[in-house]
Amino acid sequence: MRCIREEYEELEKRILSPNAVLSVNTKGRLRDEPKCPIRTEFQRDRDRIIHCKSFRRLKYKTQVFIDPDEDHYRTRLTHTLEVAQIARTIARALRLNEDLTEAIALGHDLGHTPFGHAGEQALDELMKPYGGFHHARQSLRVVDHLEKQGNGLNLTWEVRDGILNHSKGRKDLSLDDKGPATLEGKIVRVADRVAYVNHDIDDAIRAGLITEDDLPAECVETFGRGHSHRIGVMVSDIIETSRSQQTIAMSEPFLQAMNTLKEFLFEKVYTLDQAGVAELSKAKQLLIDLFNYYMNRPGEIPVQPGGAEEDRLRMVCDFIAGMTDRYAQQMYADLFPPHA
Repeated sequence: MRCIREEYEELEKRILSPNAVLSVNTKGRLRDEPKCPIRTEFQRDRDRIIHCKSFRRLKYKTQVFIDPDEDHYRTRLTHTLEVAQIARTIARALRLNEDLTEAIALGHDLGHTPFGHAGEQALDELMKPYGGFHHARQSLRVVDHLEKQGNGLNLTWEVRDGILNHSKGRKDLSLDDKGPATLEGKIVRVADRVAYVNHDIDDAIRAGLITEDDLPAECVETFGRGHSHRIGVMVSDIIETSRSQQTIAMSEPFLQAMNTLKEFLFEKVYTLDQAGVAELSKAKQLLIDLFNYYMNRPGEIPVQPGGAEEDRLRMVCDFIAGMTDRYAQQMYADLFPPHA
């Protein structure tokens, strides 16, 4: 008699697109382990990510607005959940592997620093002699080495590939450059952009930085008005454009409008006024001070140094990157009371 996992694997073969990654065809894990009788390999990965400590810490990590007083601004956790929801909708419509897509989406930002991209910039500068810092590489490091007391989550190759290659930065959304190896990973890459562009508009309106009327006219003409409506038409366009292709893409008019909207956000929201720049500088300096403190006192952090300078740098970087905003602020207040 077949187990539940095997029944579900047969179901995948019947209902998923030929372009989907079947659970039974995974390239495997870093370390072999017995299969679960109930869950497929990608379902196990999703569950491991949801239950790990790094995932829980995302609720106290900045998305865009640093340490906001109001409760309704996005955090790194709510961003992750929105990406997962959008990605799952696209994957289901295209009959791709929804479990793989969800696992990649839930794990894609586990390596983000406190204070959002300000924290990432600070650690990148500090780690320049050793290859710099990027949250996607750190996310892979989290799932491979840092979780479960250094044993890692032992995820499948497809999930790890999607996590490592999810980031597009400020580049054009076109996915012609090197990206995830699977269509499920490409979905997460696009869904990440759809999620943050839309929720950053929503948060910026809430903060009084912009109004709905400030949005570029060509973007309003293409996407319409309102948070939910914009997401709906973007997702529909991605699905319709991708149905007849071997990749995940937006139609050309939507792609151009998306790029215009992204650049609008960089100019009007992400480029801060004098007060915002001061807050950004304080956040970066806080992490630099903590980094330098622990470089001189590595014995005060939970994991002992390996001995070599690069090992110590990496250990301190891991510790700082894993902090939440409030934990970093509390540690700074404890260590540097006159300046806190």
